[in-house]
Amino acid sequence: MTQRKFFATTFKGLEEALAGEVAALGGEGVSIGTGSVSFSGNMALCYRANLWLRSANRVVMLLSEFPAPTPAALYEGAREVPWHELFPPERTIAVDATVRDSGLTHSHFAAQKTKDAVADGFRDALGRRPDVNTSSPDVRIVVRIVQDACSISLDTSGESLNRRGYRSHPTEASLKETLAAGLLLLAGWREDEPLIDPACGAGTIPIEAALIAGNIAPGSLGRSFGFQRLHGYDRKRWEALVTEARGSERRGKATRIEGSDISPEAVAGAIRNAANAKIRERIQFSARSIRNFSPGEGPGTILCNPPYGARLPGGPQVESFYRELGEALKKRCRGWTAYLLSGNPSATRFLGLKASRKFPVMNGPIDCRLLRYDLY
Repeated sequence: MTQRKFFATTFKGLEEALAGEVAALGGEGVSIGTGSVSFSGNMALCYRANLWLRSANRVVMLLSEFPAPTPAALYEGAREVPWHELFPPERTIAVDATVRDSGLTHSHFAAQKTKDAVADGFRDALGRRPDVNTSSPDVRIVVRIVQDACSISLDTSGESLNRRGYRSHPTEASLKETLAAGLLLLAGWREDEPLIDPACGAGTIPIEAALIAGNIAPGSLGRSFGFQRLHGYDRKRWEALVTEARGSERRGKATRIEGSDISPEAVAGAIRNAANAKIRERIQFSARSIRNFSPGEGPGTILCNPPYGARLPGGPQVESFYRELGEALKKRCRGWTAYLLSGNPSATRFLGLKASRKFPVMNGPIDCRLLRYDLY
């Protein structure tokens, strides 16, 4: 099978964790960039990456690289890609363009020039062209222009890989699945040790932990992928990979994984999400105030994304939450290691604890730190 170059994108701060995942799947020439990991492999590896990568948001396949200092150069470069060999004209398309430090200054204009080149290429080859659908295209084309160097890629994932398919209300403002999995990898959590999230919200961290503990491929939960809409999609190979993944799942409830939240509604939602992911029996959920959090003797990992102030109205409530969390960690969590994702440094000082490590991580637009606390 032909070797291709791919880029897997992720949150800034998770690149090394993602690079480890890519290498474990057999990616060659693995190289870390800002918010992405590049690697080479065949289409079977592309399928496997979409099926198994936990901390990747998308896997895109490089089609062409060329200098694009002007609109004409961008059009000509995009026009040389044999688009009609990649997907049929019945597919709808969208172009996602970003431009930085270049002669071309507007991403919308760059996207439009690329769309024109794709349409003209199809018209010349087949006499018809694909329609545009910006909200849910069959095929997403990715254009990046940095300092006049242009790369054009195809998104093989389709919908972002954080859309595992188990969230009942995927628009809710809780932690993205890929970020939750990446935090578990960054924290070095092992699937045979206890994992507790005392502010679990929609249950994303415990659910991702249960998927890891069960060796369940996150892409096997029933969603579709962009590569399935391209020419040359090998259905039998994909189905064989999914069957192989399901055969490698670890059965039974071996690891202690728990999630709790003060909101009974949030806990009910977390239970629904865990049931959708078919790992409900692997997680113990409960409605509980942080002041009643008492996990018993360690060792184990406590990992949570406590509210930065958005989920808790007003200053005093934020302060009391963090004070109570600090009290619980200091007095009732001996032997545990705690990791908190903090997007609000002024709130975490109320914990009354000193972090032994700080990992910079972006949670969307929020500049965060994953703080490690060793609880003796």
